[in-house]
Amino acid sequence: MGTYLILLGLLSICSLSFSQVPLECNRELLRDVDFPGTDIIFLPSPDVEHCQQLCTQHSSCLFFTFSRADWTRDNTYFRCYLKSSLSGQPDARTALQGITSGFSLKPCNPDPQPCLSQVYQNVEFPGADYRSFFTADHEECQRACTQDPACQFFTFVNELFTPEKFRFKCQLKFSLAIPRTPVVERKAGIISGFSLETQTTQNTACLGKIFPSTAIPENHIQTLPAASPEHCQTLCSAHPLCTYFTYVSTNLSCHMKNNPNEMVTKKKEGVTSGIPARFCQLDASWLKVAHKDIDFPGSDIRFELEDNADTCQKTCTEDRFCQFYSFDTENLFGLDRRRCYLKSVITMPAPPKVTKQANVVSGFTLKNC
Repeated sequence: MGTYLILLGLLSICSLSFSQVPLECNRELLRDVDFPGTDIIFLPSPDVEHCQQLCTQHSSCLFFTFSRADWTRDNTYFRCYLKSSLSGQPDARTALQGITSGFSLKPCNPDPQPCLSQVYQNVEFPGADYRSFFTADHEECQRACTQDPACQFFTFVNELFTPEKFRFKCQLKFSLAIPRTPVVERKAGIISGFSLETQTTQNTACLGKIFPSTAIPENHIQTLPAASPEHCQTLCSAHPLCTYFTYVSTNLSCHMKNNPNEMVTKKKEGVTSGIPARFCQLDASWLKVAHKDIDFPGSDIRFELEDNADTCQKTCTEDRFCQFYSFDTENLFGLDRRRCYLKSVITMPAPPKVTKQANVVSGFTLKNC
């Protein structure tokens, strides 16, 4: 009994250290201060406030360093370096011009969908376009982005841009605003699933349309991991260019496709295809499914000790940061309770690239404002 309690205590300590974050809310931004080393990843970002929100939404980021537009040592400006350490604090702080550093807002009870109202003069968000037209100014372009359900950010070309033929062009852009599992793989003894808390964007419910044992060849635009055809359908519905999809069960992959003019199908076992839902909320019963021998590796917030996969899903649903989970059925050290890994990914607007460009204006949707 004594050995059991010691092992249980050690696992509890591991769980706490795995999810360790600064105990106090720290909103301070340190201008011209670098937190060198301990990088997790760097992501494009237009300013330090956006970078701080990226760190807050990243599952393991505790602090960050942002290279501002006035960074002159090389062309690595507009970079957000997400960082972590076992202590929860930077290992070092050094003075460095053109850099601003700060901390995750996870301890500050942040809004999961932050308002990003800033617009950026002479800054472009290249790529991720799905729609373009001409507007009188960047304010109208931002309004169009805000009213379009798919739009997450935009770039507007002003009246001084050259060549002249692109002036007044408004480019609407997107990044997936729903949780998506970066990796889905088969692994014995693992049960994975999703939080039952979902973002409802439409009031009208619908079942969607799925075609079993059917493939739709060609017209491919993007492939993402997915745990089921219904998961794939949800991803396709969130992508403004996806007109239909094909899900391959052998490698758990979701192939999104675009051709608004025709849909050519053929029979194929082990493959499921379907059509996205555009003006209704897909039935969310697929979220309740626990996928046996399926793992969602990475993106861990922390792990808890739970009795079974049902309680693991309940813990994930009750955690405001958790989007999906993996439950390890292995009986570690003979304990009755097993490890439940809570997971999340960034869902806020995140441009794939941020660059300097004269006579353009970029910004974000105001849906969350």
